[in-house]
Amino acid sequence: MNCLIIDDESAARAIVEQLCKSEGSLTVIDQFSNAIEAIKYLNQNEVDLIFLDIHMPDFTGFDLIQTLKNPPKIILTTSDAKFAIDAFEYECIVDYLVKPITLPRFQKAIEKAKKFTIKKPGQENNPSVNGEGKEEESQLYINIDRRLIKIEIPSIYLVEAKGDYILIKTDSKNYTVHSTLKKIEEKLPKDLFLKVHRSYIINLKRIIDIEDNSVLIAKDVVPVSRSNRSELMKRLNLL
Repeated sequence: MNCLIIDDESAARAIVEQLCKSEGSLTVIDQFSNAIEAIKYLNQNEVDLIFLDIHMPDFTGFDLIQTLKNPPKIILTTSDAKFAIDAFEYECIVDYLVKPITLPRFQKAIEKAKKFTIKKPGQENNPSVNGEGKEEESQLYINIDRRLIKIEIPSIYLVEAKGDYILIKTDSKNYTVHSTLKKIEEKLPKDLFLKVHRSYIINLKRIIDIEDNSVLIAKDVVPVSRSNRSELMKRLNLL
């Protein structure tokens, strides 16, 4: 893969370059100390992967991503883990490396980049269209106290909106995450999950009982809004 390194610190660029050299599949074709020059280059050239620092003077890494019409795969590099949750908003971001970057963690990010496919318009919300990445599409990472925690998506049976947070209920544990129902709805497979109420998303395979305008999911009774009831009925395998 052809790579760019974009970081305002020369030492940080040198470290990433050395890590890339340790991987036979990576070729660093250029480096930039500011986002503006990098954008000029990217408007005229194509690359497979960018190592992008978030904190840069005047123009942040997120600003750069929003400027690019068709961004390539991007691995974020930063000394601050608090921006990890923001990274999930961008389809092109493969991984999030916190400095100082270790070789094992770097290698793990590269393996993800090799399997990662950026979703094209009209393409289903899967990380791969050729069968690769099935493990990744069954997992979701959430930010809890600056730690990224992996959740197996099939284990999620209910998501509930609670103000500025969402409560994710799984078979083994519940998680409270600073996010919105809309954001997690975009990450969950549509063939498995359905928003049945403005405050609830359910796992259709985990329905135990339906009565009037409510469904029983595990031990939770979840309301079903009138506007969502018809879609719920369509999705059920009725006799």
